[in-house]
Amino acid sequence: MKAKWKMILALSIVAVLVALLAYRVFFRAPPVAAIQAREGKVALEVRGPGVVASRIQVTVSTRVTGVLKEVHADQGDSVKAGQLLALLDDTDAAAKAGGAAAASAASQRNIAAAEAALAKARADRELAQSNFRRDEEVFRAGYISPAAMDTAAAALKSAQSGEASAAATLAARQAESRASAQEAVYARALHSFTRITAPMDGLIFVRDAEMGDTVVPGSPIFRMVDTRTLWVAARIDESVVGQVEVGQPATIRLRSGMELPGEVARINRQSDAATRELEVDVAFREIPERFAIDQEAEVVIHAGEEKGMVIPPSALFQQGREFGVLVVADGRAVFRPVRTGASDGERVAAREGLKAGEIVIRRPAGIEPGSRVRPVTGGER
Repeated sequence: MKAKWKMILALSIVAVLVALLAYRVFFRAPPVAAIQAREGKVALEVRGPGVVASRIQVTVSTRVTGVLKEVHADQGDSVKAGQLLALLDDTDAAAKAGGAAAASAASQRNIAAAEAALAKARADRELAQSNFRRDEEVFRAGYISPAAMDTAAAALKSAQSGEASAAATLAARQAESRASAQEAVYARALHSFTRITAPMDGLIFVRDAEMGDTVVPGSPIFRMVDTRTLWVAARIDESVVGQVEVGQPATIRLRSGMELPGEVARINRQSDAATRELEVDVAFREIPERFAIDQEAEVVIHAGEEKGMVIPPSALFQQGREFGVLVVADGRAVFRPVRTGASDGERVAAREGLKAGEIVIRRPAGIEPGSRVRPVTGGER
């Protein structure tokens, strides 16, 4: 009799356990955090990584080959246009400039001598011409012989030739002077090239040469930027770049943690074939006190607002090739494909697929479509 009651008790316990298991498997609906979809507006933000750059970036080099004798600037220095940055050894250039200047001065003296010679030749010609006219008058009267008249004519012709020669000599000296002046200008220019100055106001961010280095034309000595044209060269996916326009406000976040206001300044129209991204340049509205060229940054472009059913980003997941959410219908989780739009990081606007009032599961991970659920909309769980 005892064995019989023991068997009945054991079977009863098993039946209860089976019933509990069946309830948990087939009837129990676990609670899930959910939210009710409502129509609203979401700020349209376009994000992308980038680096700090400058629209105006120049390489300061030399125009003549030489040895750096002095260096007056270093990376990190702010400089003004025309400020002396470095000096080359100017021994040869100074000697050439001095020689050219002396040659130019000598040519001026030669011009003065040629002008004096021309003035004398002109006076001789005028005297010979006066004598010829006087002799010609007395010759007609028969007071002088033909031989004397021929002598007067020869003297006039000689004086005229002397004047022409003096004029030609003056022209030659003037041409030589012009050539000497050009040589002097060229020599002074070469000498001035030994002074390396800043081409604009800006910041030197690289120094590529040291005192004693031999530099050649085109080789960089300094690299500098115009800090007034600083911007972030951001990479924006081509799927969303159509929402970006020049002039839109933006927020620039430097890797140092600093946040600064910005503005879209330029949109590149060539997409990268590998990454399918375009460069969008976002200018600083306020120049940061501390920055570095090529420093990593992120831009958030504020491209307006978009209407839609507002849901949290955590509600989205992918099933197969479709993105969607799990909605609660008749106590079960049902997959619903949606087409999303704007997102501000905390909310997403669903353009299609949802209706106002539908219950959306906040975190669908681990929940199978079709399973029983009990939505809890009072908060996240």
